[in-house]
Amino acid sequence: MLNRLTARYRPHALPLLLALSAILIAAGGQELALELRFQRASILDGEWWRLLSANLVHLGWPHLAMNLAGLVMIWLLFHRFLSNIAWLVTLIVSSLGVSLGLLWFSPETQWYVGLSGTLHGMFFAGAIAAVIHGYRLELILLLLLCAKLVWEQLYGALPGSADMAGGNVVVDSHLYGAISGILPGLLALKKQPPQQPATTEKKP
Repeated sequence: MLNRLTARYRPHALPLLLALSAILIAAGGQELALELRFQRASILDGEWWRLLSANLVHLGWPHLAMNLAGLVMIWLLFHRFLSNIAWLVTLIVSSLGVSLGLLWFSPETQWYVGLSGTLHGMFFAGAIAAVIHGYRLELILLLLLCAKLVWEQLYGALPGSADMAGGNVVVDSHLYGAISGILPGLLALKKQPPQQPATTEKKP
């Protein structure tokens, strides 16, 4: 029984651990969040763990629920196009890309929390990998996300997104995360395309 459960959930270990970590941090309260969030002055003083941990901190439960829904959607759409190791690399690279991008190129951002920037990197990596494998619908999704990023840079956050998150949306994090997901999507591909479900033919 345990072996069957382990085999069933092993391919989904990464999003499960990611979600569990974010939930535990949210349950830890405001004091823990303050120790883990992106805080420019603290990072420059040597608290480098914030570059990664900030992506697991959220403004509140609605913000967390919104991001976890995005994580589930990305995993359902794209998880088969990259190996587990490639997804782990994508997660780390995208998370660091968000925080370092804010640190270097968005000096006006003094603090930041949320997984959405990382999710944009995961979406880009998965969609690029899917397109390379010959899936064309994912190209439309990729173009739609590019259009969203352009909108955000020109006009700010999408209408209603700040209300859903419970605070201001740092749109630059989405851009930095998406850019960071491009290289993992191009390089960390499976050697073989995803296998289609096997079919059996009935003999007359």
